[in-house]
Amino acid sequence: MFKKFGFLFIGGLFLVSCGSNASGTKQEVVKSDSTIVVLDDCTNLLNEAKRLDNILLKATAVNNETAEKAMTAFNNFSSNCKTDSLAPVFLVKAGQVAQSVKNYKLAQSFFEKCTEAFPKFKNRGAALFLLAQLYDDSSMLNNEQEAKSIYEKIIKEYPNTPFGDDSKNCLKNLGKTDEQLVEEFLKKNK
Repeated sequence: MFKKFGFLFIGGLFLVSCGSNASGTKQEVVKSDSTIVVLDDCTNLLNEAKRLDNILLKATAVNNETAEKAMTAFNNFSSNCKTDSLAPVFLVKAGQVAQSVKNYKLAQSFFEKCTEAFPKFKNRGAALFLLAQLYDDSSMLNNEQEAKSIYEKIIKEYPNTPFGDDSKNCLKNLGKTDEQLVEEFLKKNK
């Protein structure tokens, strides 16, 4: 949903007004010098998500408290601002943060929410692949059958993409131990 903005300049004061607030979200008035800008909840939620994302990007180690705040902010933005093109992006980010702090069930829920709630998301194949990897990894969700199902889905829905190709390779290696994979690699490269 797009809001219509009106601008008015009166004696050195620049005013901004929004169209009707049909969504019922609160609006915040921010003054900057002689400018007044009205921000809605989605703008505030996005700003908080971006702020925490910036902190995470600059961090050299994951701080659990910051990770929790970021996941909450990313999910709040995505849940409340579904029409924003960044909503599914922040769900993927939330899943990656959850995975980095070893909360695999939460990562799973974020990736699933992204792939189900945003079927037209341009990077849905990537989100599905991240979900399949969670299931595939024995130190994470360790569910080969679910991983196989998702890899097959990726191959069917995204056949001529890097994720489709990677899924084919992952299916070939599903269930193999590290030793078996190393042995196969050595045989190929002799």
